[in-house]
Amino acid sequence: MEIDYFSVSEEDIRKEKEKARRLRQSPWWRRKIERGTCYYCHSAVGRTQLTMDHVVPLSRGGRSNKGNLVPACKECNNKKKYLLPVEWEEYLESLSKTSENE
Repeated sequence: MEIDYFSVSEEDIRKEKEKARRLRQSPWWRRKIERGTCYYCHSAVGRTQLTMDHVVPLSRGGRSNKGNLVPACKECNNKKKYLLPVEWEEYLESLSKTSENE
């Protein structure tokens, strides 16, 4: 899979991470994690085990706004890394095809 990175400055990323830190303390985020469920795999991991994920990663031009932030378990967040939503979907589909063929 070829990765096409946007030209995002370190300063832009730093500012967006600061916005995310502020949002993490907000009532909005507390409501988002209340159920303790990962946005991607739908596993119930508990709210303390959820991380904040940028659906469109900062390194790919994503922003720290409510429409781009979701609660994710650590495993999904670590695996998703810099992938765009369509790339992540392709990855998940390849996993399900692999498990079907076993």
